[in-house]
Amino acid sequence: MTNLIIHEVADLNAADLTEILRESTEEGHRHINRLLREYITGTNRFDQESEALFACRMDHRLIGICGLNRDPYAEANIGRVRRLYVLKEFRGHGVGRRLVEAVIHMASSHYSKLVLKTDNPQGSEFYKRLGFREISNNGLVTHELQF
Repeated sequence: MTNLIIHEVADLNAADLTEILRESTEEGHRHINRLLREYITGTNRFDQESEALFACRMDHRLIGICGLNRDPYAEANIGRVRRLYVLKEFRGHGVGRRLVEAVIHMASSHYSKLVLKTDNPQGSEFYKRLGFREISNNGLVTHELQF
């Protein structure tokens, strides 16, 4: 998959999330629906300082998405990985890894630590392979990466 393009999303309204929204909903996930709702209402547009929303496209088709926010639950200078999703047919081909690496790259210049929460066992293993350390006994964070 050499024709993958990772780019920062400037306007989510211009991105076509229809396929990602449909598939994620069919799989029982709510986070892409939440991404759209929060963007539309202005609750979270990934547009604050040191925040970004990244998309992965292949031949103009949106196949994955992942965001970086300042952690709203922390007082310290901590970033949070948000709303990662990759279409099923592209999983296992490095799309998620490249999206999270884009988040890590940006976060490393602005934050002391990057955190996330996942309840998905495959997701947990995925993040550990990327260098995140699993955290227990914290309801808001399951993984962290120190810079």
